[in-house]
Amino acid sequence: METPLSSYDDIAGMYHAFWADWYLPAATPALEKLFFSQVRPGSRVLDVCCGSGHVTKELVARGYLVTGVDLSASLIAEARKELPGAEFHVQDARALSLAGRYAAALSTFDSLNHILSIEDLRRVFTGVRKHLTSGGLFVFDMNDEQAYFLDMRQWAANVAERSVGLVRGTYDAAKKTASTELIWFKKEDTSELWTQKRSIVKQRCYASEEIVASLSDSGFRSAEAISASDAGLVSDLGFGRIFYIAWT
Repeated sequence: METPLSSYDDIAGMYHAFWADWYLPAATPALEKLFFSQVRPGSRVLDVCCGSGHVTKELVARGYLVTGVDLSASLIAEARKELPGAEFHVQDARALSLAGRYAAALSTFDSLNHILSIEDLRRVFTGVRKHLTSGGLFVFDMNDEQAYFLDMRQWAANVAERSVGLVRGTYDAAKKTASTELIWFKKEDTSELWTQKRSIVKQRCYASEEIVASLSDSGFRSAEAISASDAGLVSDLGFGRIFYIAWT
């Protein structure tokens, strides 16, 4: 499969700066319960759709041997700046091709909602399963429809000294698809000029039953859906968020 361009490439710097301290602090109790307590430090771990490495950095700090994979070359470049000693690959999650096997895999921050068909989601699950050892663990979170019904139509602004980011989202309930528009203004280092970059990121909403069934169809021997609150995530980030755990 030819690797497509990522909708995050043009706004990778905005993503890395504005969401650096948002997901992980809130999600840590859930990840502690579902992942960190289940996987021994020193284990090989695959970070699927790792983005610019916010969670990868935590995995490395906890002593895991981490391989990060993301479709966006620009996000991977940001991750390599933060973690020059870690292993990263620019790869499509639907067509993973890595050496060796992993004790566990993790995918966070509703990254797999970016997979826009159930067939492609199964391809991701099948590829992850093939890269796990027997008894391996796969943990990920996805948004359900509740999350997309939040009032996202108004622009949200993130303002820093040399950059301004604008984010606005919409949801099509009939098609179960969401679109997030991102505009990034950045002041150039060598002049007073500001550059603008823009991107539209697509996501798809799936029912929990579809996701669990697709995990089973992809060869996982057991799979379970857990609400964010039951997993220990009690902030606003948990609204409409479901964690999934699956074992090979």
